[in-house]
Amino acid sequence: MKLKIVRPTEIPPKIEGQKNTEIKLKKKKRISYQTSRKLNALLFITPWLLGFIVFFIMPIFNTILYSFNTVSVGDEGGIKFEYAGIQNYIDLFRTEVSSSGQQFARIFLNENINIFVNTPLIVIFSLFLAILINSKFKGRSVVRVIFFLPIVLGIKVVSNLLMTSTGGDIVDAAVDNVIDNATIMEILISYTFLPVSVTRFMSSVVSGIFSLISQSGVQTLIFLAGLQSINPSLYEVARIENANSYDIFWKITLPMLSNVSLFVLVYTFVDLFLASPITNEIYTFAFKKNNIGIGSALSAVYMLNILIDLGILVLLLRSRKGGVRYNEVY
Repeated sequence: MKLKIVRPTEIPPKIEGQKNTEIKLKKKKRISYQTSRKLNALLFITPWLLGFIVFFIMPIFNTILYSFNTVSVGDEGGIKFEYAGIQNYIDLFRTEVSSSGQQFARIFLNENINIFVNTPLIVIFSLFLAILINSKFKGRSVVRVIFFLPIVLGIKVVSNLLMTSTGGDIVDAAVDNVIDNATIMEILISYTFLPVSVTRFMSSVVSGIFSLISQSGVQTLIFLAGLQSINPSLYEVARIENANSYDIFWKITLPMLSNVSLFVLVYTFVDLFLASPITNEIYTFAFKKNNIGIGSALSAVYMLNILIDLGILVLLLRSRKGGVRYNEVY
């Protein structure tokens, strides 16, 4: 049997200038979608990041630096630093007093107690107002305009208009006559069996209702936006299942507002700290008394106090279990 030898066909020589079909075309490098989103996000936050570094990080660094030094004006101008260690912090709590003559340890204690007490009151009251305004009734639009007008213009603008139009003495007398602390105490003690400490607390809350309303404006707006974002079909299903208003609030409204409530709680907490009289004391020491070292030490302690209280608040909120998120419902 003869074997037949098959010779491979000869490959034709390449012609100069002719494109070789075996060469693969190089693909252009393209940025992935996720990388593009990250770059866009970085570009978007760059102005805020620059402002945060220039107007927040650098002043904090300078404040901490000043707090460990005795700051004064040099002989040839400029700022003169003399290292003092922690002496400014020691003098702050031992020798220095506030404008009202109180020790700063006492002031910090009172402010922390007031903030931890007033924060839940403002959040609960804001939620109550938001539910009340969000309910359907005649003239709801007019009521919303009347309620939110002081928030848009500012409480100080509205109070100044009232002072100008009616006179400051008349406004103060009207407020004092509307809510009398002694009358509230007498009613609560006579018709309730609550302890005296609880009665005093409730009386102070009722007597400070105007301050409570003035501090609940932004929080009410946030809660109102959260209420209007809840899917109405959830309430329809609950009513079909014969759920009453109590069950609807605790099982639908409140769980759906859990994330909004967290934001409102932190916002209220920080807002009360910013409105604290300690900020005025910082300004007084730094610019009026020309004691920049003590003012910087007070500012650093105040900032550390805020961070510690926020950490405690976050730990308390982490301990809560459950809570339906908006995205989990759908």
